Amino acid sequence: MLVVDLCCASGHVFEGWFASADDLAQQQASHVLQCPVCGDAHVQRRPSAAHVVTRAASAPANASATAPAAAPAPLVDGAQGEALANLQRLWLAAAREIVAQTEDVGTRFADEARAIHHGDAPERGIRGQATPQERAALQEEGIEVVSLPLPEGLTKPVH
Repeated sequence: MLVVDLCCASGHVFEGWFASADDLAQQQASHVLQCPVCGDAHVQRRPSAAHVVTRAASAPANASATAPAAAPAPLVDGAQGEALANLQRLWLAAAREIVAQTEDVGTRFADEARAIHHGDAPERGIRGQATPQERAALQEEGIEVVSLPLPEGLTKPVH
C-alpha cells in the first residue's frame, strides 16, 4: 500500500492511497485521479520523506548520528497554511453535507425546481445541473437558486 501526499494545480493538498506506484501513475495518466476540493485532474505527488519499517535489530547503533529526513516544503507556510487547510476541511465537510441532504435530479433541475415552487412536487432539497439561461429564468420567476460546483469525487462512488 502506497500512501502519498498529493496536490492539485490550485494548491489543494490531500492524501491518496494506492496499491502501488504504478497504480498512482496509471490513475494520473488516465485523469481518474482528481482533487476532492475542485475536481482538477492535474494532480501531482508532493515530495515526502520515505518511511521504511524495519526490525529493531537492524536499527543503527548510534541513532543520533542518523540525520532526520527533511520534511516536505509546504506550499503555504505557518498560520496561513494551517488556515488554508482548515478552510479546505470545512468546505469538504459542507459539500458532503449538501450531497447527503439533497436529491440529485441531474439535468431536470430547472423543471424540478419549478414543480417544487408551484407545489406540484414535494418540497425537498435538490441539486443538479442547469444552464445559465435556465438559472436566469428561475430567478426571474422568483425561484432562488445557488450555483455551487461540487467535486465529482463527492457525488460518485469512491473506488
